[in-house]
Amino acid sequence: MSQPVSLPRRTRIGYGLGSVATGSFGTVPGLLLLPFLTDTIGVLPALAGLIVLLPKAWDVVLNPIAGRISDASTHPGGRRRPFLLRAGAALAVLFALLFAGPTAPTWLGAAWVAVAFLACATAYAFFQVPYVAMPAELTDDYAERTRLMTWRVAILALAILISGGLSPAIRDAGGETWGYRSVGVFVGLLILLGTYAAWRGTAGVPLREVPAPSAGLREQLRLVAARRDFRLLLTTFVLQALATGCMLAGVDYVARWVIGREGAATILFICFVGPALVVTPLWQMIGARVGKRTGYLAASALLLLGALAVYAARGPALLPLALAVAVVGVGYAGAQMFPMAMLPDVAAVDAARTGQNRIGVFTGVWTGAETLGLALGPGLYAAVLAWGGYAASTGGEVAQSARAVDAIHLGFSLVPAVIIAVSLVVIARYDLDEQTVRASTASLRHDRIPDRERGRAPRTEGP
Repeated sequence: MSQPVSLPRRTRIGYGLGSVATGSFGTVPGLLLLPFLTDTIGVLPALAGLIVLLPKAWDVVLNPIAGRISDASTHPGGRRRPFLLRAGAALAVLFALLFAGPTAPTWLGAAWVAVAFLACATAYAFFQVPYVAMPAELTDDYAERTRLMTWRVAILALAILISGGLSPAIRDAGGETWGYRSVGVFVGLLILLGTYAAWRGTAGVPLREVPAPSAGLREQLRLVAARRDFRLLLTTFVLQALATGCMLAGVDYVARWVIGREGAATILFICFVGPALVVTPLWQMIGARVGKRTGYLAASALLLLGALAVYAARGPALLPLALAVAVVGVGYAGAQMFPMAMLPDVAAVDAARTGQNRIGVFTGVWTGAETLGLALGPGLYAAVLAWGGYAASTGGEVAQSARAVDAIHLGFSLVPAVIIAVSLVVIARYDLDEQTVRASTASLRHDRIPDRERGRAPRTEGP
């Protein structure tokens, strides 16, 4: 029986850099698309929430299909990597177009955003699903997956910090004409950078080969849904994506209407994401000591504590709110790292028990549900704004009622806190431990064979 092999640093960093693409696309629409619709195009909050939600809800259907297609791929450039380059490049171009359309009349601007965002979501599905599927094929070692995810989450945090932290400043510097358009180009370039880095960095790495499933997609989905450990992990992650998506959507509104201070949105966003750059290695050490499940429980509890602190810190003072958001950020780092390290464990145990590689289907369901959760966050926040009577505008700010300002704060704090509390109840029932994973995956190590690119010079051309 062969021993697990550590991945080269080049591969860890290269794979992690793919999070520049996923982090940028996952963050900036959730941060700025809703304000763009309500305060520039003049779309009512309820309709704006649907425009943000529905294109990503499409991924719930599309992602498992993308996973099934990549599972069955026999491309000489590898099963997953060609998808990264093609879909990532398309996503970069489409994102630049997202904010480049007309803003008047309102119906035309709303239609442009809806169609462009649907196209972005489609391209993203064929990038994200193969990307998330790769760790289970890059290594079959329990600890190595955590190290790989540590790199990914650290780079993801940096990408979110850069894209989300700079985008509001770029928008404000560009003014009404070029502000949002500049954001589209900026984020499109980030997506292109992450795409190329992930494609290049994972070249020539031997993959663990497991036969692709022979059953149809519907049957594969049924079998994946039957895995209790997967259901619990996925439900927890989606609930937390919903909660954090709701908070992310509220940053710009809280900065303008609760804090009322220029630059507050950037400060709050940095407090939300910045801690991950420091604490992600600490969460890795905690996971190595107490296990991924216990670490995930601790991170989720801290996420809840931070959301409650945000609720208690309401007021025009920026410092208390920023500190409370930083507590959320510490929990958020662990709540990202642990489940992404646990998903390949679930898929690997399934492969060991069945002898079939369903990682693409697992990750297709996972990423589709995650995308839906992140999209539901702004949708839920928009619903809270509508309940509070938030007034839309076509440029500039209009006076908001006291109830609307209350809704802005509640959607940013107490509503996410309730959702996180429910997620804690769910993850407490998860029981797939390290011993089970190691025992199951050990039987697969003799199946490791070189990837088609082993022994070849690095490829420089496209797929």
